[in-house]
Amino acid sequence: MGLYGEYFTAIKEGKKTVEVRLNDEKRRTIKIGDIIDFIRVPEQNETLQVQVTNLRKYDTFKEMYENIPFQDFDCEGWSMKEMVEGTYEIYTPEQENRWGTLAITIEHLK
Repeated sequence: MGLYGEYFTAIKEGKKTVEVRLNDEKRRTIKIGDIIDFIRVPEQNETLQVQVTNLRKYDTFKEMYENIPFQDFDCEGWSMKEMVEGTYEIYTPEQENRWGTLAITIEHLK
């Protein structure tokens, strides 16, 4: 899976322990214990491996952010509005409505 630089670095440094995705067809195949390879985008010059330790499904990103501490996303100090609007820069409300959302709790494998 691709990850933009700041999120890639946050996982690598252990600051981000929950990855946010749509619960689309590809993500519905993920299971606890799976290994995910993340690649830094757009450069595609670095990868890291994580293990899935938990999966939580939500209808909306807002619902997800109401239930998971912002620090788990490396977003401590952000407002709910900033969290939701930031996510909508990546995913559209239409995609969210179609697929729902998935919080993937991960552990960086060093």
